Amino acid sequence: MKREGGTRFRTGSIDAADVRCSVVVPAHDEAAVLADRLGGLLAELPPGAAEVIVVANGCTDDTAAVARGLPGVTVVVVPEASKTGALNAGDRCATRFPRVYLDADVRLSGRTLALLVRELRTSLPVAAAPRVAFDLTGCSWPVRAFFRAFRRLPYARDGLVGLGVYGMSETARRRFGDFPDIVADDLYVQRMFSDEERVTVDATFDVVAPRTLSGLLRVRTRVARGNQELAARGAELGIDAPSTSSGTARALAREVRRTPALLPAALVYLAVTARARVRARRTTAGSGWERDDSSRTGTGRPKLAGVSGEDR
Repeated sequence: MKREGGTRFRTGSIDAADVRCSVVVPAHDEAAVLADRLGGLLAELPPGAAEVIVVANGCTDDTAAVARGLPGVTVVVVPEASKTGALNAGDRCATRFPRVYLDADVRLSGRTLALLVRELRTSLPVAAAPRVAFDLTGCSWPVRAFFRAFRRLPYARDGLVGLGVYGMSETARRRFGDFPDIVADDLYVQRMFSDEERVTVDATFDVVAPRTLSGLLRVRTRVARGNQELAARGAELGIDAPSTSSGTARALAREVRRTPALLPAALVYLAVTARARVRARRTTAGSGWERDDSSRTGTGRPKLAGVSGEDR
């Protein structure tokens, strides 16, 4: 789709106008990584160019204190551990558009933010996200196999709104009010917009996969819970329910026919996904946060968190 306006982005430099936007960062117990992940982004931006709002929600660590130590960051503290509650609290404080929503534990470069803002600086309803890149350093073989199959899925290749970073133009953000109390905020946003209104930015951001199979299962269980919740509440929320897994299975079968060596990875992907769905059905929204801590370290590497969406 053609979009109106847009900034001029110069490779190798970022002007304040390139990244003029509001960035809402929900953060729950992210003290170990926040200074590295968000601090790295801020170091690449002109001071004050982006309005950055960190919403420390339900934290039991020093997330808020770490955020206050970052230059130019506005910190909001809410007592409840709720990502969508944090998104809404951040929205109430934000004053600029485009509006970008950034998980605290992923790594986004200033250049990628500038390219994202460029796509969103339009009067049209546009939701956009960069492509995701997974860091598999130190991951076990099953985790590596899972993501080898995942990367071959059309859903992953064609672009996602979410997985840790997404943004909306002003017109797009006004399409709905508060974020509903759901697990999969990114999938909800994706379903609010047609294919023609979603843009994949030609740039990447980094997340690190869970190191262990148990960590991967925790994350995938959260994915499955989010999918199941939206499938049950789709009509209430005014969105289409997530599609079934049959399309994913067919897509994997096609990929295996093209590349027979992919079969072991495809089997791992299907087994992990099936197990996660069973676990998700046995849990409830109040039964705890499926969180992988194996990759949540202060080593400077980002991690996979808050992943949601159909068969992701």
